[in-house]
Amino acid sequence: MQYQKISHSNLTGIEWAQIAPDKVVVATEDRAWLCNPNSKKGDRFSQPMEGAGNIATTRKLLDGAIAAAKYATMSNIRPPALTATRWIWRLAGAYHLCNPTSELMEEAYMGFLLIGQTGLAEWAAQTADEEKGHDRLALRDIESMGYEAEAVVDQLVPPAAVALIDYFTRSVRNSNPIDCVGYSYTMERLATGIKKDYIDKVEAILPSRINATRNLRVHSSVGADVDHAEETVGMVAGLSAKERTRIAVACYETALMCFSPPTEGYISDKELQQILEPLRVTDVSLGKN
Repeated sequence: MQYQKISHSNLTGIEWAQIAPDKVVVATEDRAWLCNPNSKKGDRFSQPMEGAGNIATTRKLLDGAIAAAKYATMSNIRPPALTATRWIWRLAGAYHLCNPTSELMEEAYMGFLLIGQTGLAEWAAQTADEEKGHDRLALRDIESMGYEAEAVVDQLVPPAAVALIDYFTRSVRNSNPIDCVGYSYTMERLATGIKKDYIDKVEAILPSRINATRNLRVHSSVGADVDHAEETVGMVAGLSAKERTRIAVACYETALMCFSPPTEGYISDKELQQILEPLRVTDVSLGKN
């Protein structure tokens, strides 16, 4: 994303949100960009957003917040090449992300009801129902790889998943759980960027006749997340300007965690193999990579 100067002569069809002290995302129906807020010069976008949203501008606002996080975390550090062993690490992360989701969304449902937000409560209840059982898909994938799935997810707990679920939990248990909308949208929106060619790439590095992409397919462009993300945008577009701003900030904060490389560094395949070897229950070779 680029920082741009903007004309304030016509604010019709524009949404904006200050997602960080030095960052404002501005969105129209066609694009989103970053600008620097400057209240001393009377910058309109240094003031809270006003007015109603619409699906096109709200989508650009939320996606712009996610893109701003990617831009902010650009790094020369690259993750290790994907191998069959590392795929188990990814599956463990998927399990830990999916496991508490339904229960937390049920908590969010109650939290929204308590503050009289019935529309958001309905959204949370629907999301809770849609996410049920997705953790079991990750366990089945791990079992397909020849390992005791419950033992694997007990031993492998990726710090990135822990940080994301901690943020999600704190959002849900806030007096107003609305930040969980931004978290949920970001996770589903990023999932829609996973295309069939990436799924094919994962399957190519796995042992033959192994089906270990059930969870990935559900959380990808070939799964239901595309529809879920669109439904969420439609719901968010009808919220107040203050609520849309909070959701955009939550999108930015969630995406920062998703895009940032781990501060402790990436676990090596050798370390993973040492952890996984005692947990093997069937003889499935992971040598293909």
